[in-house]
Amino acid sequence: MKIVGISASPRGAESRTARLVEAVLRGAASAGAETEFVDICQYRIEFCTGCGNCYATGECSRVDDFPRILRRMTEADGIVLGSPNYINGPTAQLKQVLDRMADMIHCRSFEGRYGAAVCTTGGGGEDKVVDYLNHVLFMLGAQTVGSVGVALGPDPSRITLAVEQAEALGRDLADAIATRRAYPEQIAGLEQTRAYFKTLVTANRDVWVHEFEVWADRGWL
Repeated sequence: MKIVGISASPRGAESRTARLVEAVLRGAASAGAETEFVDICQYRIEFCTGCGNCYATGECSRVDDFPRILRRMTEADGIVLGSPNYINGPTAQLKQVLDRMADMIHCRSFEGRYGAAVCTTGGGGEDKVVDYLNHVLFMLGAQTVGSVGVALGPDPSRITLAVEQAEALGRDLADAIATRRAYPEQIAGLEQTRAYFKTLVTANRDVWVHEFEVWADRGWL
């Protein structure tokens, strides 16, 4: 089993979000997972232009490091998304990556995978960010096992407990992957979402040629 952790903090070695992502991976590794840490702020990612080329051909018209990040995510059994809270949302660096994944959402590319999210913040709102990140993973087709969010402004020492919680989350994520854990409520929602995208992709089959072919090849039509 392989789990990749994505950190979207621009603070580099000073990043407390990165500490949480690394803690999740450390916990997962202790449970037998192969892990990889990715600092997306070290890569050049262009903005999505909404051209629709990925829907039609499966290829993005932008030339940058995005395919390298996407390959790491699609090769993993589990994905951890981590970001500090920037006005009740993830950083622009992570949003650039997520905005480029619309084709992955249409094609349900993370079905069968599992995910989790972490967030650090100064004054609060961490729950909004981890909920959003887990929702993105759900929209990609993954089941999510949980999250760790911590507000450090009132007491920076809270990071110690958060790291412990993140390690426990990593162990739980590895166990979910190993046992193919089922979350019935999420599965029901994933089935409804797949039905929606089946209708959408079929309705646009003449334009979204690549996506229609993916659905056909998987026997989903």
